[in-house]
Amino acid sequence: MDIKNYLNILKLTGLFDGFSTVELLDLFKTNQYIISQYKKGSIVHFESEICTSWDIILKGEVIVQKIDEKGNVLTVAEFRVGDNTGGNLLFSKHPYYPMSVLAKSDTDILHINKDFVLKLCHNSQDFLIQFLTCISDKTAILTNKIKSISMKSIRESIIEFLNYEYYSQKSKEIKLHMTKKELAERLGIQRTSLSRELNKMKKDGLIDYNARSITICDFDIIRKL
Repeated sequence: MDIKNYLNILKLTGLFDGFSTVELLDLFKTNQYIISQYKKGSIVHFESEICTSWDIILKGEVIVQKIDEKGNVLTVAEFRVGDNTGGNLLFSKHPYYPMSVLAKSDTDILHINKDFVLKLCHNSQDFLIQFLTCISDKTAILTNKIKSISMKSIRESIIEFLNYEYYSQKSKEIKLHMTKKELAERLGIQRTSLSRELNKMKKDGLIDYNARSITICDFDIIRKL
């Protein structure tokens, strides 16, 4: 696959604003990269695999998941077209993936090796700043996820999700763009535990719900932002 077909996506990320199209084409001609295709459900990176590239999603979606010894699945993050992963590991003394990365849909990923990333940082201060920002953001995502799992009850996690979606969708009826299983994985809980707590919240008059949405009935659970 030719990088020319994806230059518009690279430009949209904001990371490559400091380069002209000609400069980018010259850089990709003389440096190592791979564009790989992954089918839905396939593993992009295994847990404990060594990180050897900085990845940019050119098509599709990937999810970062942790599976414990009991088979419980925690979805830590989802990344879409234009997002990037691996930058926070590539230059680490322990560059091993702490969790698995899977293709949520058919996905194309640009894999850029360490030397190429260093050259990009050297050639453009704007790129360096954006790259460091990405690393910081990924660290914050992981930290916030760990904090939310360790300190919140299941009900608190559900209410936090409803708060976010209420202000995002601007409606008391929260449309679910995922299955209950995917929501449970996002919250870091078991599917049965989620269903049990949703049922309790419904009996308490806080919400109503069906397979496609959750409706907020008691607005006392919504924080004023």
